[in-house]
Amino acid sequence: MSGWGQLAVPGTELRSEDLPGLTRGAVLTRGLARSYGDSSLPPASHPTVVASPLADRLLAFDAQTGVLRVEAGYSLHQLIRDFLPRGWFTPVTPGTQFVTLGGMVAADVHGKNHHVDGTIGRHVRALRLRVASGDIVECSREVERDLFLATIGGMGLTGHILEVEFTLIRVPSPWIVAERRRVGNISDYMVALKDGAAAWPLTLGWIDCLSSGARLGRGALLAGRWATKDEAPAGYPKPRTRLPVPIVCPSWTMGSVTGRVANTAIYAISYTKGRHILHPEQFFYPLDMLLDWHRLYGRRGFTQHQCVLPEAAGHEAVRDLLQLLARLGAASFLCVIKDCGPQGDGLLSFPMKGTSVALDLPVRDDTQRVIDTLNEFVITAGGRIYLAKDAFTRPEHFRAMEPRLDRFNAIRRRWDPDGRIRSAQSIRLLGDRP
Repeated sequence: MSGWGQLAVPGTELRSEDLPGLTRGAVLTRGLARSYGDSSLPPASHPTVVASPLADRLLAFDAQTGVLRVEAGYSLHQLIRDFLPRGWFTPVTPGTQFVTLGGMVAADVHGKNHHVDGTIGRHVRALRLRVASGDIVECSREVERDLFLATIGGMGLTGHILEVEFTLIRVPSPWIVAERRRVGNISDYMVALKDGAAAWPLTLGWIDCLSSGARLGRGALLAGRWATKDEAPAGYPKPRTRLPVPIVCPSWTMGSVTGRVANTAIYAISYTKGRHILHPEQFFYPLDMLLDWHRLYGRRGFTQHQCVLPEAAGHEAVRDLLQLLARLGAASFLCVIKDCGPQGDGLLSFPMKGTSVALDLPVRDDTQRVIDTLNEFVITAGGRIYLAKDAFTRPEHFRAMEPRLDRFNAIRRRWDPDGRIRSAQSIRLLGDRP
């Protein structure tokens, strides 16, 4: 059993349409296994977990308000198929559509519009959970508020998410108006990112952190919004072709030589382009076009170090992080930078007002040292890391960057005094029993 980064442990998944029945006595529930590290992997002493994808029913929808209630295994991919043709879309989407709604809540996912619309937790109205006692509890901001807020971003540790109720948004068309701007270095990129965030509801960018000197952090900023009916092409976007990665590639495939060639090519074709129309999958989910792309990183897999650096640390903190990465000899093949808005109310929700930096790193002999050094930098800057991507952070580093942890732990223990619901990640970071 593995996560997306290919970290694997012995284990068994149990699947059924009857998620309430299946979770009775279980230690962990997971969705489509798109978390990168060990958050969806079981403890060694209880290697059986519940998987939710068969519990994927749409339970209720109000076409006037957009309020949708679904079982936790209902996927974002299915939601888009069901609702985008009818003029509705999720208010927040991560970078892949192959996630469940339960997983989106557990990680409190964010997207290209965080600076405008926050995380998915901001739009969640109610949750139905099976807690450690075996009871099924309905919670919201009005009922069992502490449990509700601890579950948003709580990585599945407060209870098994059975149902999610949240509000969809109306979109004027299924197409995106986009604008691309190429920038020459990280300083110019950070200015362009802030300017773009002020003018556009959807922004993010790719940067090249394998270049150095005056070209460090060169890249392309992509901004967008939903196209109006007048701007949109006639007809509905056709399904895009997905290419498979049929084998686990050699470990050198995503090495620095390949990375430099790829980054140079990407920069060359990322010329500044005025407003144009994009397919929604091309804009929101470019990596979904390559099925099982994680196999490109070889048998040892990869990890992602995604951190958010607070606005108070300034643009210099992002540049200093990239320079540190270069000094460590671990510059990332893929680096994505996004603008983040204010912190949400989920107790372990990741984003805060500032800049998110996501670095994909092949697992090597020195990966633990690299992550330790990066985390020490993040702590000094006043930032934190994203648990859905993490596989290497030490418990002392996580505690140093997470002042909300004591409150989260207190709520969790109130509902689960024996620490029954747990994961490999909670054992590593929170000291849960193996």
